[in-house]
Amino acid sequence: MSEARAAPRKLPLHWKMLIGFVVGLAAGLAVHYTVGGDVPAVAMVTKYLTIPVKTVFLNLIFMLVIPLLFAALVMGVSEMGDVRAFGRVGWKTLLYTVAMSALAVVLGLVLVNLLQPGAGVDEALALQLLSENAENARGIVSSAGEQPSGIDMLLSIIPSNIVAAASSNDTILSVMFFALMLGVGLVVNRNEATETLRRGIQGLFDVSMTLIGFVIRMAPYAVACLMFNMAVVFGVELLVQLGAYVGVVVLALALHLLVTYSIALKLIARRSPLEFFRGVREAMLLAFSTASSNATLPTSLRVADEELHLPRRISRFVLTVGATANQNGTALFEGVTVIFLAQFFGVELSLTQQVTVMFVCILGGIGTAGVPSGSLPVVALICAMVGVKPEGIGLILGVNHFLDMCRTTLNVTGDLAIAAMVSKDEDDIPGTEAAIGPA
Repeated sequence: MSEARAAPRKLPLHWKMLIGFVVGLAAGLAVHYTVGGDVPAVAMVTKYLTIPVKTVFLNLIFMLVIPLLFAALVMGVSEMGDVRAFGRVGWKTLLYTVAMSALAVVLGLVLVNLLQPGAGVDEALALQLLSENAENARGIVSSAGEQPSGIDMLLSIIPSNIVAAASSNDTILSVMFFALMLGVGLVVNRNEATETLRRGIQGLFDVSMTLIGFVIRMAPYAVACLMFNMAVVFGVELLVQLGAYVGVVVLALALHLLVTYSIALKLIARRSPLEFFRGVREAMLLAFSTASSNATLPTSLRVADEELHLPRRISRFVLTVGATANQNGTALFEGVTVIFLAQFFGVELSLTQQVTVMFVCILGGIGTAGVPSGSLPVVALICAMVGVKPEGIGLILGVNHFLDMCRTTLNVTGDLAIAAMVSKDEDDIPGTEAAIGPA
């Protein structure tokens, strides 16, 4: 009698990406330091293999990013439930979520501008890489230069034609504003018709996530091609810049986690930061190991109940909403990544453009796709919007899983911290445990 053989375990996607990253980097460095990038044979490989593969990958990302972001943002807002029914608990949750996300992105942008991890690359080499598909690059840069500023930028966020806005990368804020308004409308109007609409948008979200999942499976090959293209041009200097980038991201995440949240816990929740972090360490470790907010949610709920002793009704509401809407670490990561790539390719971003990046990162954090490298479409879209070559995302994919573990730890810990802040004074209200009514 033969024994059934266990099915071989598939290699996780992030390991495949790392392999593609290393293979592409090694091949590119070998070519750079042996024959050079100007040899006709190398030009043939890039023209007919590596550039077409990375172009197909990026085009698929851009094709799906609008429906994905639109549906994710609508569902992220609508899943907050009836904010009016939760009274001040709902509004405090919303206020703290937006405020902490904004602080995270601002901290990231300040650090990446001060430390300049992408600076120092030879401008001629950067321009050489940017000259690939020069027509597309010129189109992106020229459109970025025409972006409105000041009060015109604020007015341009409100679209007069949402279909026209959805057709252009430059007006993604308009699409996100419309999605935000639609999500709010679904929150305040609960009836059979709006539930049908909500289920339809949920279907769009599910389909978009499935398709993005298929596209992401192509990422290891695209990463190899992207890294080969850049390593041929930049050589070992690429590794130096990448190490500096990882250091800045981790530093920004650590400062927001240990400093910003400690201050908020002390001033708002009236809790000892040391006691809080000691109580949530189990959830933090699980978040770091799984790199998934949703997978950590059951542990977060138990920690909030048994270690932090938060009102159960409040912690369930805040943590469930936060698993989707409070993505501080993801928003910070996206902001730092876009500015790093701008520095790497020598693209000067104005204050207006950086403010736009901040807004998109905050809104994008509300509904980040729950698939591996789910923030990748947002980063690629913001890059194109501000005139940075989107193929630069190949730089980050090899180290993305480690950074994903770090930012998920911040996301989960932030959810618990916000639950503690919201619970301050609420646990003294009689009947809060049973139901939270309007304040």
